[in-house]
Amino acid sequence: MLKTKRVYDLPDENDGFRILVDRLWPRGLSKEKALVDLWLKDIAPSNELRRWYGHDPEKWKEFKRRYFEELKQKRELVDQIVEKAKKDVVILLYSAKETKFNNATALKEYIETLNT
Repeated sequence: MLKTKRVYDLPDENDGFRILVDRLWPRGLSKEKALVDLWLKDIAPSNELRRWYGHDPEKWKEFKRRYFEELKQKRELVDQIVEKAKKDVVILLYSAKETKFNNATALKEYIETLNT
């Protein structure tokens, strides 16, 4: 099972395996406090795509299209998440303030489309 959660939110006992999917480490958060089990920074959108998007909801549809294209080249990393999610709850952690239009939400959607 896949879920998303903001890395700044308090960890929960039901979180399962926590994967940070951002390219940059969250500001002001220590590794101990974040309780991240795995940091997959290479699965995050490219710096170019991240800067272009800038968390602009009007660019969301195009951002997802471009990010999904990037993810096709990162199949090994995607498969790593898929395999872990078959055995455990996996939380895709992100640091953006935007809870709906962020790379973790897009990644979750991409993975879910692989399984349909």
